[in-house]
Amino acid sequence: MEKETKRVDWLLVLLPVLGVFGLSILFMTHPRSSRRVLSNLRGIINQQFTFFYVLVALFFLLSSLYAAFSRYGKIKLGDANDRPAYSNLHWGIMVFTSTMSADIIFYSLCEWMMYAQEPFIRSKGNVFEWSLTYSLFHWGPIVWSFYIMLAVSFAYMLFVIKSKRQKFSEACRPLLGKHIDGLAGKIIDLIAVFALIAATATTFSMSIPLLATAVGKLFNFTDVKTLTIILIVIVVTIYLIASVIGMKAITRLSTLCYTFFIGLMLYVLLFSGSFNFIVDSGIQATGNLIQNFVGMATTTRSRGFTQNWTIYYWSYWIVWCVATPFFIGSISRGRTVKDVVLRGYAWGLGGTYLSFIVLSNFGISRQLNHLVDVMGSLRDGSTYSQVILKIIETLPQYRLALILLSLAMIGLYSTVFDSITTVISKYSYRSLGIDEEPSKLMRGAWAIIFMILPLSLLINNSSMFNIQSVAIIAAFPTVIVMVLIVISFYMSVRKNR
Repeated sequence: MEKETKRVDWLLVLLPVLGVFGLSILFMTHPRSSRRVLSNLRGIINQQFTFFYVLVALFFLLSSLYAAFSRYGKIKLGDANDRPAYSNLHWGIMVFTSTMSADIIFYSLCEWMMYAQEPFIRSKGNVFEWSLTYSLFHWGPIVWSFYIMLAVSFAYMLFVIKSKRQKFSEACRPLLGKHIDGLAGKIIDLIAVFALIAATATTFSMSIPLLATAVGKLFNFTDVKTLTIILIVIVVTIYLIASVIGMKAITRLSTLCYTFFIGLMLYVLLFSGSFNFIVDSGIQATGNLIQNFVGMATTTRSRGFTQNWTIYYWSYWIVWCVATPFFIGSISRGRTVKDVVLRGYAWGLGGTYLSFIVLSNFGISRQLNHLVDVMGSLRDGSTYSQVILKIIETLPQYRLALILLSLAMIGLYSTVFDSITTVISKYSYRSLGIDEEPSKLMRGAWAIIFMILPLSLLINNSSMFNIQSVAIIAAFPTVIVMVLIVISFYMSVRKNR
């Protein structure tokens, strides 16, 4: 135990933990002041740096395609005789379930409602088609390029360079050199841990109310706040057990979770009575995205829509880039760069677009067919979770759909937090070999820490604006490090070839 304690990077562990407690106390004791500060910081980033986010997004998308189709695509992420540790099916399932939290179900069901209220979307004419088109854009190739390009960079660091330090900052060593062992490395790793804590707070705080509403309906439990806390504890317990057991448990949990997710998609697609509408509208929105992609990706002036939504979504993915690409890279040993890029896009976009096309169009069909007055309910003060429940209740045997939704959401929460708990535990050591695993105690400690900030936000009834702002602010320094990692990757491959 004493030897293990000496290996821990205590500054990296304790400083973010103190920060979590400090933020939690501030949010609960000074809600108005907290909102004002968050609003000011978010405003500065949105107004002054929109162009920067647009350029970074294009940089990552083009970099991933270049890595796949240039001579670098043939690079094997490992030794010449290394073979992939996981089949293509299991690898793909883990890529999707380790990156897509339960938020994908929440947003698939209600994001079109949010966009339909935006003046920018309404000015385009076909409100619902453009609402789905922007969902496919915001959850599409650009944000997946963040994960995929970084996953390649981390896999190269782990299995080609064979770094002895499994840290976020280590991927910047080709560019920053010995400075990674000093203050610069510490700052980068601290940014990473703070960003990851913000990511966990965002994902729990945004979509757990839907899970609580669904479970409450199933069991006739009306105290949503109490149920929310219970569900967070259940999720933490599941991913704590799985992360302590190791990769075998994570693999099986991912497969089970994906089964529930696909089951929910099939149930809605086959039994909603809207099969033709869902498929036709999905094709139409996808075609609309392809035709307008370049314009959407380079828009900086859109009546505030880009600042309020595009920058938020990219920031939301950026804070997760601290851990999930590292996890994808760690399970990619024996694959080529091209394989990771193309299969990563196929699995990522395939699962994401399936969710949005099926669930969003299901909700839109209910609005268009006057089965649920979605927009009217929102104007009357209903929450998104309450409106979603009304939509699901239009399904035959809707309780079965609620069960599938609840199991899929719990599973997606658990698989995502399995992966990030494993990664953040590795970051917590001064040095850790490729084949070494962090201690069970370290994993368990981080599993508990991750639920503190989201609990404080939920207990304090923090607004969606506050929750989004946490992610946007944490993402700004993170995205700078991400660019440094990609530059370091290309420097390294050119040097070693």
